[in-house]
Amino acid sequence: MEHSSTDRVLISPRYLAGAGDRLADVLGPLIHLFGWKHSHDPLSGHVAVDSPGGDVLVDFAPTRPDLAWWTISHHGPFWQVTATWQTPLEALAGITQVLPQLLGDTRYASRIPLAERSVAEIADINGWTAHKTSFTSPDGHCVMHHAPGAAWRVEHSVYDGVGTHWSVRAEGDLPDALAGQFLSLLASPDPVERARDDIPFLARSQARMTPVAGHSGLGAHVTHALGGLVDTDAKGRRR
Repeated sequence: MEHSSTDRVLISPRYLAGAGDRLADVLGPLIHLFGWKHSHDPLSGHVAVDSPGGDVLVDFAPTRPDLAWWTISHHGPFWQVTATWQTPLEALAGITQVLPQLLGDTRYASRIPLAERSVAEIADINGWTAHKTSFTSPDGHCVMHHAPGAAWRVEHSVYDGVGTHWSVRAEGDLPDALAGQFLSLLASPDPVERARDDIPFLARSQARMTPVAGHSGLGAHVTHALGGLVDTDAKGRRR
């Protein structure tokens, strides 16, 4: 189906969708629900959010020339997560929204649950292939390297194409639960919403997209899910 460049669409899998525009999902709960301190430079777009005790810093720097726009760091014990600009914001929000729980603030734990499954279990549930300590998405475009108790990283690209590259790197004594949070939000089969022009060009031919508007009956989410069943059935018949 053809889409206008101005359409908002549902897209899956999520890792193909690009960053998106849900910046508020990453930073908003920390600021508005948990009262973390923040600063904002309107000229550069730089935003820094600090936990009440100064233990954790979430830094968004969209002018960094190395494209590592996101840094989430804990000071003692030290750990850090760095993500580049096209990393889907939903997956990053999976990390930032549970940071208060890791610091002992459980006020909204029922609304923002912490992933209980391991990375290996989450990968298996979502059809990712395991090889030693790496997990690869069904289409091969996204790989998570994760050894329990060690640093982990995620690499993504579509045919090595410009605009489709993004990566996440962790270092230090990072809680394993955060790796599970990230993958559970990244590998989820549920679609995310994007402006079509925000989706990396080469990723569009690899993803399933459904216009948000124009569904008077079933609705966009149901239509998108049904399209996935049709795709799966067609693949089964070709085998």
